[in-house]
Amino acid sequence: MSGGRELGGHSVTRRLGTAFGVLVGLILLVAAGVLTASSIAHGASDEIIDRTQPALADNLRLHGHAADMQRSMRGFLLTGDQKQLDAYRTAREEYPAVLASALEDGNPETDRNLRTQAQQLEAYLRIADQQMRARPGSEKAARLTRMGTVLYNAFDATNHKLEVQLTEEAQRLDDRADRIVQVNLAGVSALLVAAIAAAVYTSLRTTRALVRPLKGVEKTLGRLTAGEHSARAEQRGPAEIRAVARSVNTLAEESDRLRRIEEERRRLSGIARDVGIRIRERLDVDQVLEVTCAGMGEGLDADYIFVLLSDGDKPTVPVSRAWSAEQGLLPTEEQRALPPVPAEVIRDHYRRGTTWSINDLSDYLSDTTPVPGAPGSFGKAGIPEENRDAAASMGLVSVVFIPLGVGEEPMGAVVLARTRPEHRWRAVDIDIAESMVAGVGRALHNSMLYGQEARLVEKLRALDQAKSDFLSTVSHELRTPLTSIVGYIELLKDDDTGPLLEPQRRMLDIVDRNANRLRALIEDLLTLSRIEAGTFSSQKSEIDLRQLVTSAVDTIKPAAEAGSVRLEIDCPEVPLVLEADSDQLDRVLMNLLSNAVKFTPSGGLVRVEAAADDGHAVLSVSDTGIGIPEEERKQLFSRFFRASNAVDAAIPGTGLGLTIVNTIVTNHGGTTEVHSQEGEGTTVTARLPMVAAPEVVQAP
Repeated sequence: MSGGRELGGHSVTRRLGTAFGVLVGLILLVAAGVLTASSIAHGASDEIIDRTQPALADNLRLHGHAADMQRSMRGFLLTGDQKQLDAYRTAREEYPAVLASALEDGNPETDRNLRTQAQQLEAYLRIADQQMRARPGSEKAARLTRMGTVLYNAFDATNHKLEVQLTEEAQRLDDRADRIVQVNLAGVSALLVAAIAAAVYTSLRTTRALVRPLKGVEKTLGRLTAGEHSARAEQRGPAEIRAVARSVNTLAEESDRLRRIEEERRRLSGIARDVGIRIRERLDVDQVLEVTCAGMGEGLDADYIFVLLSDGDKPTVPVSRAWSAEQGLLPTEEQRALPPVPAEVIRDHYRRGTTWSINDLSDYLSDTTPVPGAPGSFGKAGIPEENRDAAASMGLVSVVFIPLGVGEEPMGAVVLARTRPEHRWRAVDIDIAESMVAGVGRALHNSMLYGQEARLVEKLRALDQAKSDFLSTVSHELRTPLTSIVGYIELLKDDDTGPLLEPQRRMLDIVDRNANRLRALIEDLLTLSRIEAGTFSSQKSEIDLRQLVTSAVDTIKPAAEAGSVRLEIDCPEVPLVLEADSDQLDRVLMNLLSNAVKFTPSGGLVRVEAAADDGHAVLSVSDTGIGIPEEERKQLFSRFFRASNAVDAAIPGTGLGLTIVNTIVTNHGGTTEVHSQEGEGTTVTARLPMVAAPEVVQAP
């Protein structure tokens, strides 16, 4: 400790100079020649220490900073790690100071080399700045990396050249001192014992003064490396060692600062994630805005949050939600009293794609002083009076203005404000706020789309209801005159009204056939109307499915014969007893058979099968018709759907048959399946629960 106190105000250079002075004093007692020789040797050593070594150290330090910048930039381009980019920016900011220090310690010859290095390094930095904006791993990044490598290698060569030059100069001066010592060795021999004694004494004192502080610095570095972040080096000993200790402490404090920032970033990121989850769970715009205000305000420790949403093409954007740390969401009256923001300010800010923040807003609230860097008219003509008055009344000091939107046009903006002068917005706060606002923009966009979709669905439902009401009304209105037409056709065919000529009878048959088609269509529409209205019901009783099948086949046979389509029927000998509505099942059979005959070309086959299977009656109608395209089969039970090949072939139909069939079968507790192959035919199978097994029905 005593050695440390003795050297507390001295540098290593001064201490060594004192040692040399003692030796020179001894030699002066013997001969002036020895003094002269020692003085020359001392001067050579001073030249090495005072000029050559500092210049060499500055040159190495400059090279080290340049290497740090290149290494950090390459690391960023390889990994995309933001920390590497931050390290590059830090080294780039320190580089001018290092260069200035090197120029101060240099001489005209080294200065020329240093300026050349500076020019080469500036050329490299211009490329590196472009690399910073390039996407890691992209072709552009690779091309810029190659260009930067060439420029950095040029700098490295110039730096190495100066290093070699200074090293050679130091060696030359050292050799010169050695020669002087050798020449004067004979004169110094007489004082060798005294000089050695003095040197040993001085060396011991100097070593003790140097080693102890250095060991203290080394110990501190070890503690820091082991994770003891509070460790600090004691600043004692020569000036150079105290400078090293200060540097170690500065680095430790900077490391602590960066660690605190990273911990704060992780904390805020967790808050942002939680808020984002809560926002995504909301589909209502009002709920999204409320969660946004409360989540961002509490998570980012804001005093006020304002959400502004655009209202069409109006020149101003009003405040849609306002939140304060004291009141929470502000009442509607207070919110409406807040002045809007010019729309052009938000549009300009959104086009920039960057966040605007200011930590001394109070300086711009007294008059219309333009705000530096602010978007739109804020940066040209200053803040409008009503906005300044509102900000002043709330005591806003620090403000962050983040545009809100999805796509090319902005939706509005989110403004975060603090009222405490010492509590300013940090870069980490702004980064997290930007991330949160981006999520809010997407959530609002989805909520608005959901609202529009909900309104559209309501309109479609209303339209669908109007359509159903219209179909029901029209069907009922058509039913009465159609019944009259069919009745009069039957009267005309009756011989009591007079004989008909054969051409007249054929015409009546055509009218009768088309009237029956129209009546079937009306019945389909009425059935569909009852299904949609929820009034579709069945009058069930025990029936034998075989009888319904036989009756339906007899009814459809004339149409099949007219189209040259063969009909086959396969029913068991035992009854297939169902608890069902006979009229509705007859309608199922007629729809399936008429479709099969209609879509089967001349010479084709329509087959009807009925069988019992595991307590169910299985009704199957198959044909060898045009079939259904595979991609359209999932729509078969949709109302008014018709297969594209049927439309192309101009085969008439309404697209209601299978819808009604499926509804009736489902209403009877059954299921409907369709198997079809385009160009080969279609099979429709309905499974209906039976009242009892066939054996039970036949029992006496």
